[in-house]
Amino acid sequence: MTGPAAFKLDYRADELAHSLIVHADCFEWLGRISADSFHAIVTDPPYGVKEYDFDQIEKRTNGNGGIWRIPPSFDGSNRAPLPRFTALNQKERATLRRFFYEWGKLAGRVLLPGGHVFVASNAFLSQLVFSALIESGLEFRGELIRLVRTFRGGDRPKNAEDEFPGVSTLPRSSYEPWGIFRKPIPDGMKVSDCLRTYGTGGLRRISAEQPFSDVIVSERTPRHERELANHPSLKPQSFLRQVVRAALPLGSGMVLDPFMGSGSTIAAAEAQGIQSVGVERFVEYYEMSKRVIPKLANLATEAQPEQLALLDLT
Repeated sequence: MTGPAAFKLDYRADELAHSLIVHADCFEWLGRISADSFHAIVTDPPYGVKEYDFDQIEKRTNGNGGIWRIPPSFDGSNRAPLPRFTALNQKERATLRRFFYEWGKLAGRVLLPGGHVFVASNAFLSQLVFSALIESGLEFRGELIRLVRTFRGGDRPKNAEDEFPGVSTLPRSSYEPWGIFRKPIPDGMKVSDCLRTYGTGGLRRISAEQPFSDVIVSERTPRHERELANHPSLKPQSFLRQVVRAALPLGSGMVLDPFMGSGSTIAAAEAQGIQSVGVERFVEYYEMSKRVIPKLANLATEAQPEQLALLDLT
């Protein structure tokens, strides 16, 4: 099997113990590498959502807001700035849909047949993002629900909080949806055939008795992880390590994160000895990832409960 180093091409890149990170625009890079190269994609894409443009991030950092809502402290807790996804107008939503349609086509090209895609989203935009990925040719296989209590949603009407104290404009968010997609299995093949031929087609079970579940009870990203990586959308290692593991049904193969950010997905792969490639176009985040990935990968995470054991669904 081709190793991560084969995907450097002529880009600036750095090799880690089991992984490769590449400083490149993922659209360009995905169009240049060989087809049928990766077993899975696990990513949290910020592209196309304008609050992650650096001019907006600078406003957030300076406390000016911009498209970011700078919430007040509450019960002694300083709440982190949150993006106003509702601020996207129709033209921007159309651009976002086109973005994920084109990205989905490239993702399908580089995945092996039967390879899975796990893509983070949010309750407000997931219907748009997921439908665009389906139109691109990826099979929708369901959603992974990360149960996590956040400060998003639940706000009273802006500038009319006192007038309408009993009203929320959106429900308080208690989950994060991740779309699960699959590159179609070739005609005439069963999942078992795909597993034998490509090592793809299914998801890795937690144990022989317990399958991977579409609900994970998750913590908010711990402070010590956020202190290592100053990224606005950092996911906890305790969650990402479960997802990366599940994406490789036979426990071997190569995972891609084309929107690497500060490298948390690559760190989750490194922590488990899984080969991976991360691509990031912003040099600030790329430089950060070189420092952050080894540190995140070396962190011990608390043993996670069985995914549905904490849910009283009966």
